[in-house]
Amino acid sequence: MTDTSILELEDFALDLAHTAGGIAQAHFRRSFTIENKGVDAFDPVTSADRAIERVLRAAIVERYPDHGIVAEEEGERAARSEYTWFIDPIDGTRAFMMGSPLWGTLVGLTHRGNPLFGLLCQPVLEEIFFGGPSGSWMIKSERRDRLRARQCTSLATAVLACTHPDMFVGADAGAFQALARRCLLHRFGGDCYNYAMLAAGFIDLVVESQLKPFDIVPLIPLLEGAGCVVTDWQGRRPMSGGSVVAAATRELHGLALAALATRTPSG
Repeated sequence: MTDTSILELEDFALDLAHTAGGIAQAHFRRSFTIENKGVDAFDPVTSADRAIERVLRAAIVERYPDHGIVAEEEGERAARSEYTWFIDPIDGTRAFMMGSPLWGTLVGLTHRGNPLFGLLCQPVLEEIFFGGPSGSWMIKSERRDRLRARQCTSLATAVLACTHPDMFVGADAGAFQALARRCLLHRFGGDCYNYAMLAAGFIDLVVESQLKPFDIVPLIPLLEGAGCVVTDWQGRRPMSGGSVVAAATRELHGLALAALATRTPSG
């Protein structure tokens, strides 16, 4: 794989982000339909989710017909090459429904099973957070600002974010609560935007559970390019999703893993 091919793939991914942003803005705080995919719990999908994924999938298949696709709404398309795209058309559908801008389109590419680059597009705020071989950047209009996580090494001074406490069940809920009590501050909400704020140096920890691969794989290059450490709760790269710990520094990551290793009932 040459540098030129990486640049071409990155440019294509940015084109996908702009396309997704245009579709999302056409629906956001306007008319869209909502369906419940869940059986035992509310799991919404909007017409905007479906429209974005449909257009992005078609663009990938046309440009790179041998590439695989793993996406939220229409499932997996098997790869006939070493490349697979991961797409979450709207990560934060509930926020989107509520008119909150704390959601984003996630697009990432893996090569031989390893994350190559990934991005988060938030079109309402006109921001794209991008991470790849050249590092991590926030792109706004024609400006690119390098992203670096802040150097927090203590739970007592750490700001922790998580989308919602209900993503933790049983002993995991107790473990998260124990970690949260040791941090300076913890806040809920934010979905994928929390990870962008971690890479940008505004928070120090994101801890979540029940993630799907397309929820986290596009964010791994963004986080690692900004100096963060991101693994599952066992310290492995979270390519399959599940429970995730993303930290600003290796020291803080180790402390968070140790705190989460104590499994006690919640309450």
